[in-house]
Amino acid sequence: MKTGAGSGRIGLQVNTGELCSPVFYMSGYSKYSPIFPVTRSEPENCSDASPRRVSEHHGGSSHTRRVKFLDETFPPERSSIGEGVLSPSDLARVEWLRPAQIAPNPSFVVRGISRFDFGQGTVVPLEQTFDQNYCGLFHFRFWRFGKWVDVVIDDKLPTLNGRLIFVRSQNQNEFWPALLEKAYAKVCGSYTDMTAGTPSEAMMDFTGGVHIYIRLSEPPQNLWELMCRAGKSGVLMCCGTDQGETSSNTLSPNGLVLGHAYTVTGVMQLVSRGKPVNLVRLWNPWRTGEWIGDWSDRSPLWQTVSPQDREKCHSVDDDGEFWMTLEDFCKLYSDLDICGMDPSFLDETSCQWKTSVYEGRWVPGTTAGGCMNNKEAFWTNPQFRVQISGEYSEKADGKNTLVSLMQKPDKRRRHLVKNLHIGFSIFEVTQQYKAQVGKFPASFFSAHRPVTQTKIFMNAREVMEFIRLKPGEYLIVPSTFKPNESASFLLTIHSKIETHGFENSRDYDNQMFEKTKRVKNSEEDEKKDIFFRKNSNKYEEVDPEQLQKILNDQILKGDLQSGGFSIDACRSMVALMDSSITGRLNSKEFVRLWNKVIAFKDIFFRTDVSRTGTLSLSELRNAIVASGIKVNDELLNLMALRYGASSGHMTLESFISLILRLECMCKIFKQLSDGKTMTLQESEWMYVSMYT
Repeated sequence: MKTGAGSGRIGLQVNTGELCSPVFYMSGYSKYSPIFPVTRSEPENCSDASPRRVSEHHGGSSHTRRVKFLDETFPPERSSIGEGVLSPSDLARVEWLRPAQIAPNPSFVVRGISRFDFGQGTVVPLEQTFDQNYCGLFHFRFWRFGKWVDVVIDDKLPTLNGRLIFVRSQNQNEFWPALLEKAYAKVCGSYTDMTAGTPSEAMMDFTGGVHIYIRLSEPPQNLWELMCRAGKSGVLMCCGTDQGETSSNTLSPNGLVLGHAYTVTGVMQLVSRGKPVNLVRLWNPWRTGEWIGDWSDRSPLWQTVSPQDREKCHSVDDDGEFWMTLEDFCKLYSDLDICGMDPSFLDETSCQWKTSVYEGRWVPGTTAGGCMNNKEAFWTNPQFRVQISGEYSEKADGKNTLVSLMQKPDKRRRHLVKNLHIGFSIFEVTQQYKAQVGKFPASFFSAHRPVTQTKIFMNAREVMEFIRLKPGEYLIVPSTFKPNESASFLLTIHSKIETHGFENSRDYDNQMFEKTKRVKNSEEDEKKDIFFRKNSNKYEEVDPEQLQKILNDQILKGDLQSGGFSIDACRSMVALMDSSITGRLNSKEFVRLWNKVIAFKDIFFRTDVSRTGTLSLSELRNAIVASGIKVNDELLNLMALRYGASSGHMTLESFISLILRLECMCKIFKQLSDGKTMTLQESEWMYVSMYT
């Protein structure tokens, strides 16, 4: 299996009811996209983007001077450029200069907006200037996984021989493109890191809009209508050529650059020789190399259209922009990404679209069950229950819902990120499951086929499906292709009809393991009380050190495999059971703790079906259910991180410590709350958090 330049997208296919099989798909053209949410850096020498006046005393007099901002979080040094984008010799000669050192009359924006400008307005706040309040600080806004993030930079730009190295405006005095690029490089991790990713990711980061992806080898029947609506709406369209067997960015005989990204700048239907012709206008941002086939700049076919159409559309300029037919476009380009501020370009109606956004995470062992090939674990994935209501079109092409799944990276630098193969399945909730509370069990998925799903799991940041759903209740299950892969994600539903949903993991119940019923045994408690008096101090109390010895050497002797309870764990247990606030346990408190420890030990070994002496994270879910406590996936994941080992397993000691604290916190909430919310004074909060 081959991929193109950078990390191409590769699809893995799911056939419902059959094993998934890998299907090759690649879009190996050059890429641009950020990968890490940026925290706003506060200006060191400027406050609120205004210069701070610094007084310096010289010989009894004083004067003020302006100190320009320097961004220490993205410093003007070689690490911010990165390795590979420049030769080592050029990298060593880079000089970081401010605009006034590069151009005689620097300006943020010089001219109006053309179709070759990108990002002015929302991303590029236009009120920024180099006037008297200028202090070397600029800010830009990027959409990062569900929210807009303000990114602050200084205006030191990388140059060679006094000239900008990377993006520059045609007007030497205009600097918003170079400054925007620097802000984006900060988001990505470096200038080099900007070359990873896909154009669609960049479009999303610059617009925060709605994105659809189209494989041009299998275009939808309404592709032309869709592109026309997109063109009229002014949305962004980007496409890429296949790399094939060549190295990336190779100029082919037809004038197109292979393995390269292009922008769609327009669509037009003309009449040629009495027949309509659908034309697509494309632009190579490098402005080098142009299509030389039908309807190219010098094609004789332009003589077959009316003078008015020829004047409107035809030009012979070596500017990287050209026309070709829709058929050639689908044949020569591999894919098309369309990104708009809202979903209105998706159909011809003027309805109001509704958007719902949900966050989640796949955690190995608890909520990372993999695709439907993994029949025993698929149900453990996050589940989202969605109710759809309202008017519904019976048309075969009446698609009304766009479902998007976007994975979030966990690495700061983009080139270190490896996207997982992700997808989702949507099931209709049938009548017999309407009353189901909490997670749907494995039996539901064995008996029900999805009404729709992503048949190809892509190693892309985002996958989506534009579908038709009739009013009803549905279950959406996002997953990775393989089980036990870790990532956070964003699930977005754009719908033409009303949708109401929620994350569906709460109140999960597993019938395999009954909840443990604790039966009071007065005779046993009396024996434990006698044991306590023999092992306690003269005040008939047990401190954490004594408790550690009793648990490890007597009560749980032979059951512990990892060295026994630590002194910190025993201090925590004393604090949880210490109702008299003495730092020690009396007889009643000790017997109560002993009974809990034995009960939790029984649950531990009953749910350790693998007989390893530890609980896997999937076994942990069953153990918590057997203890009688209900938790959702989010809390389960947090408990696994807090109490589990790096191997993904939990020891008996850790499990007992976890359930003791969880049970205690649940009781405190019930005692101090109205069932939904709890109000605490500072002293009460500090007591609960620091001691109990």
